Amino acid sequence: MSETAPALDPLPDVLAGRYRIERLLGAGGMGVVYRARDLLHEQFADPEPYVALKMLGEQFASSADASAVLYSEFALTRRLHHPNVVRVHSYEVDTQCRRAFITMELMRGLTLDKLLCERPLGLSWPEARDIACPLLNALAYAHSRGVLHGDLKPSNVMLSESGVRLFDFGLGQTEEGVLPGLPHLSRRRFNAWTPGYAAPELLDGSPQTPGADVFAVACVIYELASGKHPLRRLSSTQARDERLDLELRAPTHLPKRCWPALRTALAFDPADRHITASQLCDALSEMSWTQRWRNRCAGGSHRQ
Repeated sequence: MSETAPALDPLPDVLAGRYRIERLLGAGGMGVVYRARDLLHEQFADPEPYVALKMLGEQFASSADASAVLYSEFALTRRLHHPNVVRVHSYEVDTQCRRAFITMELMRGLTLDKLLCERPLGLSWPEARDIACPLLNALAYAHSRGVLHGDLKPSNVMLSESGVRLFDFGLGQTEEGVLPGLPHLSRRRFNAWTPGYAAPELLDGSPQTPGADVFAVACVIYELASGKHPLRRLSSTQARDERLDLELRAPTHLPKRCWPALRTALAFDPADRHITASQLCDALSEMSWTQRWRNRCAGGSHRQ
C-alpha cells in the first residue's frame, strides 16, 4: 500500500446530503455495498428511490489513492452499456467524512454462489445455458470495449429480476490505449485475486488479458453444469502444478458437443486457451443438427 491518508471519520447516516444508508448488502474483496435511499428522488415522489452504494472497506479506504481505485471501477463500468452488466449512476465524495462512493442500480436477486449452494448437483443444461450465454455476451461486450473484468466468479454474477447481471469491476483494467488518462493502479498489491478463479498467469504476476477472464468464466460455467469446482477449489497454480488438467472430465449436465470448447477455455497455459468469450458463447448455444432439423420441421408444420 502507498502512504496512508488521515484516519476516516465515522460513516454518517446520510452521505453527501442526499443518500440515506439503510443497510449493508454485502462485503467482499475491497468493497462494501449498502442499500440507500436517494432523498432527492424521494422528494419528487419517485416510487423507487433506492440505489446500491459502494465504497472501499476500511482497510483500503484509508489508502491515499483509495479514491482513484474506486473512480477507476466507476469509469470502467460506465463505459459499458449492456443489459447484462450492472448500471452505474454516479461517482461522488462526501467531503465531511472524506469517503468516495459509487451509486448504481439496486439489483434484487440471487448471486450465483448462493444459487450453487441451493443446487449442489448443478443445474440442468437449459438452466445453466440460460445463465452462461448472457454472461458470456456481457463479457464479450466488455472485451470489445477494451474492458477486462479481472475477478469473475459466482459471487460477482447475479440472477436479478431483470436477468443476468455481471458486476464488481473493482479489479478490472482497460486494455492498452483505452481510457489513456485513467491511472493504471497495480491490483496485485491488494492481494485480492480469487485463487480458484484467477487464471494461473495472473497469480504468477502476468498482466490481465481477455484470456484470463475467459478462464474465470469457464470455471463458473463448469460449476453451474456440475455443482463442482473444476479445480477442486484449489488455486489455479496449485491445480496446474498438480496436473489436475489430466483428470478433468466433462461436467455432468454439459452436452458432449460443448466440452471441447469449454475444455479449451480451462487450459492452464494461456497459449492453449485460444478461444474468446464470444466463441465460447457460440459453442455453448449452438444447436445440434437434430435440434435444428426438428425446429425446421416444426416451423414447416406450423406454416401449413
